[in-house]
Amino acid sequence: MNSIAAPEVADSDDTSGREPTAAELAAIEAEMPVIHAEVAFLDALITTLDRVPGELDTRRLRRARRRVLAARRKLANGCTTGMTGGAA
Repeated sequence: MNSIAAPEVADSDDTSGREPTAAELAAIEAEMPVIHAEVAFLDALITTLDRVPGELDTRRLRRARRRVLAARRKLANGCTTGMTGGAA
């Protein structure tokens, strides 16, 4: 009899049943504008998959792409300035 079983992995860092820490929640919250912008970009992209993009589709895609880049830039700049610990 030939059976394939999943190997048991000993997990020394058991994090399966814990709640996220305040720092993890803050990091998720900081990334939410990027996530929302990326979802909007994907929505714009998906609408053009079954047809040739028109002028309005092209504008919507371009605008959504700029929002993603702006959100990523803002997150990156916020992370670097937040790590310095200086008061604004």
